[in-house]
Amino acid sequence: MPKFINPDNIPPPFAKYSHAVEIPAKSRILFCSGQLSVSLNEPIPEGVEGQTVLIFENIKAVLKDANMTIANIIRINTYVTSREHLKPFMKVRDSLFKAPAPASTLIIVSGLSREEFLVEIEVVAAATD
Repeated sequence: MPKFINPDNIPPPFAKYSHAVEIPAKSRILFCSGQLSVSLNEPIPEGVEGQTVLIFENIKAVLKDANMTIANIIRINTYVTSREHLKPFMKVRDSLFKAPAPASTLIIVSGLSREEFLVEIEVVAAATD
């Protein structure tokens, strides 16, 4: 099992995430490229919440192919195009992860590869078989 690290001698995380996660020896590690809110047949959702839901569904599909689940995620890097997108993203993210939560970074960027994309998420997952 990964070790979630939140030292008592520094301020706690600002939101639902861990300061660090240590991966045990002999673990499998998966690096998932940044995922966008695209699907095979559906249009791109207009809002951040809908885009985030779809992105995590795509991430779940990637994890499934590696015999992992969302519970194996140890790190999340998120890119949003505006500060107003933080709360809708965090609402979806926080509903998916139990404590202790993965390590996480959230970055506000000026834009993504297409104007209609408001959020992009990349993850790292680990499993001990």
